[in-house]
Amino acid sequence: MPSFRQQLDTLERWRRFPAVERLERPDSQVALTFDDGPDPDCTPAVLDALDAAGARATFFMVGEQVEAYPELAQEVSARGHAVGLHGHRHVEHDELSDAAADFEVARTLVEREAHVQARLYRPPYGRFSAASYAECTRRGLTAVYWSAWGSDWEPIAAARIAELAIRDLEPGVILLLHDSARYASRESARPTAEALPEILAAAGERGLTAVPVAAPQR
Repeated sequence: MPSFRQQLDTLERWRRFPAVERLERPDSQVALTFDDGPDPDCTPAVLDALDAAGARATFFMVGEQVEAYPELAQEVSARGHAVGLHGHRHVEHDELSDAAADFEVARTLVEREAHVQARLYRPPYGRFSAASYAECTRRGLTAVYWSAWGSDWEPIAAARIAELAIRDLEPGVILLLHDSARYASRESARPTAEALPEILAAAGERGLTAVPVAAPQR
């Protein structure tokens, strides 16, 4: 769990470096987003749960994960989901010595392996630096944060993930979830996949359709 000081710093960065936090035209839609994959531990189960509900989502992929599991990156795209960038290395952007290189490697890997031209970007931990935000803007990428989460970076059970996610489900919400545990304190991301049927059922009961985040038309 981020410290109180880290949370305050994140909020200040969101103020300095604004990004999409909710869907532009919410109507009766919500967006489920998955960070840190692709990963054989959980991505296939997430894809199956989404398919079972007829839902579409957005996967913010880490370049080094795409490089390790290219067939999964391609499967995410092939099954109708949006793909965004989550950096090549999952590190705090203050630690990047060359933001442009990190963006370029991630973009190249996703384009080559997932066969898509990503137009969305979410920084690791939701925290841009001044240099990385400028690079994101320069490349014409749409920066995306979130407005709800399941706290699934913590080692909590599927029922608790679902409870936290469902609590804030309303039109326009962008929900933060993860399909890999590689950069988290839990051993596996499978509880996230196990929570999805309940989350998606609750969305349906509230008349909400799960859709990908769309980059603004230029």
